[in-house]
Amino acid sequence: MKGVTVLFLGCGDLGIRAGRSLLDAGARVIGVRRSAGQLPDNFEAVTADYTQPGSLAPLAALAPDYVVTAFKPDGRDEAGYRRGFLGAANNLVEGLGEHRPRRVLFVSSTRVFAEKAGGWVDEDSPLTTDDPPACRIIDAEQTLSAAGVAVTSVRCSGIYGDPHGRLLSRIAGGQLCAPEPVSYSNRIHRDDAASFLAHLIERDEAGDELASSYIASDDCPVPQHEVELWLAGQMGLDPGSLRFDAARMVSGHKRCRNARLHASGFALSFPDYRAGYDSVLAGR
Repeated sequence: MKGVTVLFLGCGDLGIRAGRSLLDAGARVIGVRRSAGQLPDNFEAVTADYTQPGSLAPLAALAPDYVVTAFKPDGRDEAGYRRGFLGAANNLVEGLGEHRPRRVLFVSSTRVFAEKAGGWVDEDSPLTTDDPPACRIIDAEQTLSAAGVAVTSVRCSGIYGDPHGRLLSRIAGGQLCAPEPVSYSNRIHRDDAASFLAHLIERDEAGDELASSYIASDDCPVPQHEVELWLAGQMGLDPGSLRFDAARMVSGHKRCRNARLHASGFALSFPDYRAGYDSVLAGR
């Protein structure tokens, strides 16, 4: 990939992991974030706040071949998602000026699907119309497409991998979600999510035709209670100390199919929660 420029907008943990892989493949990697001093030394660093109009003016001169957006909501309500996704997409289009990258990889979420009762979804499943924050994510994708940018949305399920993450901390305190009502969960290890982003860029650069969207999730949708109970056992917790809290169940849930991910030629390093969390726990 020598001579190919990849720009990560909102370059946090996921972007750094994917960027390192692309650097190894010979790409030029640019990271854009509010605190650019936290980027690796071999990344080209740009300090900018993508939620602020005019902040992305340097992008046109950088002329990236690929842009990977890893937007985050600027608040948990609809307004925060509007600023963090839709506003950011508008700012990206403005910052690119007349330049059009070969493709934008838009890191999205499986939250955008309409399914809420535990049914199966794939990339062609209906999108939500009654979840305002998720609708702003969808609006952001459509804004980029309407601007003449080739967009591939990567709809990630729950990204995990931090050995000090919130879930493990909660379980260490003996707090687990209740077994009933059943609530399915989906996840992808952060290393697999990052590697999949790099894989898609490499495939596009090699001339393969990318789909307009991919679900990035492992092979094992499973009730969240099962995951948490297994983790408690792996962490050596006394069963008598565990407390089950039905209030922790989500209001809507689904099961994600990842056949398109596999069809792209990508191989998961962590195909289920056991493989992934064994690796995470080993790092605690």
